[in-house]
Amino acid sequence: MTVTDLVGPHVVLLATGGTISSRASEAGGAAVASDTGEQVFASLGVPAAHPVRVVDVFRKGSYLLTVDDMIAICAKIRQALANPQVLGVVVTHGTDTMEETAYLVDLTHDDPRPVVFTGAQRAADADSPDGPGNLSRAIAVAGSPQARGVGVLVAFAGTIFPAAGVRKRHTTSLDAFANPDFGTAGSVSESGEVEIQAARSGLAPLPLPEVDAGSPRVDLIAAYPGADSTLLRACVQAGAAGIVLQGTGTGNANRALCREVADATATGVVVVTSTRVEAGAVVPVYGDGGGEDLRAAGAIPAGLLRPSQSLVLLSLLLRLGTPAAGIAETFARRGTLPD
Repeated sequence: MTVTDLVGPHVVLLATGGTISSRASEAGGAAVASDTGEQVFASLGVPAAHPVRVVDVFRKGSYLLTVDDMIAICAKIRQALANPQVLGVVVTHGTDTMEETAYLVDLTHDDPRPVVFTGAQRAADADSPDGPGNLSRAIAVAGSPQARGVGVLVAFAGTIFPAAGVRKRHTTSLDAFANPDFGTAGSVSESGEVEIQAARSGLAPLPLPEVDAGSPRVDLIAAYPGADSTLLRACVQAGAAGIVLQGTGTGNANRALCREVADATATGVVVVTSTRVEAGAVVPVYGDGGGEDLRAAGAIPAGLLRPSQSLVLLSLLLRLGTPAAGIAETFARRGTLPD
C-alpha cells in the first residue's frame, strides 16, 4: 500500500528517475526517464513488505546529475527522516552514477535508519523489467531492523552493498554492482528476507552543504600511455579547485603529469590520485613520475576509493572549505577498510 499521511511506521520512497522509470520515447526510440514515483511503485505488482510513502524528487537519467542534484537528494532524505514514523528511505536512481550519490549520502548521513539505493538495468517497458524486483527487495531492506546503524546501502539483484567502495561493474548485466575492496553487507531474497552482516565504519558524518553554498570546480583526468600535461593544465586554467587523477597501477602517471601536479598544488589546487585498477589501494611506490613522485609533488593518495567516489569526497570537502591537510587526513581515514 501507499500511505499519503504520516500515521504509522512506513518507508519513504524517493524517486529520482533512472532506468527504473524509463520508457521508449516513441516506438523503437531512445529510453528516457518518464514514470512518476507512484508509477514506479505501482509496477511492483505484489504487496510491499512495508507501507510506503512516495515522494518525487525529479525524473532524470543519472548521467545528467550534478553534485548540486546529489546534495538535493541528501536534503530530501533528511527531510524524510525528520518524521520519527519513517523506518527508512529507498532512493530509486539511475545506475550510471548511483555509486556517486550513494557515497555522498553515506558521507553525510547522521541517522541510524537505513537509506537504500536501487534501480534497474532494464527499462520499465522492457519485456522482463528488473526494476520491480529490485524495488521490492530494497523496501524490505529499508524497513528491516537489521539494516539500522549500518549506513547507506545499495541493494541490487539480491545483494546488499555498503555505499563506500561500491561501483557499477557491468554495463548491461542485471547483476550490475560490485564492491571488491569493502565487500558486501548482506543479501535480500525475493520474498524479502533480509540478512545483514556488515557494521558501519563508525566514522563521524561530514556536514551537508547547502546547494547554493558554492560549486568549486573538480575535474577528473586520466593517465594513459603517451599522456601529456595538456588536459591537467587546461583544468587548472579553467579554474579547477580540485583534480582527481586516475592513475595506472598503484596510482602512477609520468614525468610530464607529475611536473604539472607540482605546479598545480603550488597554486593551491588539490590533486588526489586514484587508479583505474578494479581493486586494491593507491600505494605511492614508484619514482620517475610514478606514485611516490606524485606524492612528493603534493598529490593525495585516495587509498581504496576509486575515481568516482574520490571526486565526490573531494567535491564535498572543498565545498566545506577544508584545507589541503584536512583533505589528506580525510582521504587517509575513509580510503581504508573499517576496523
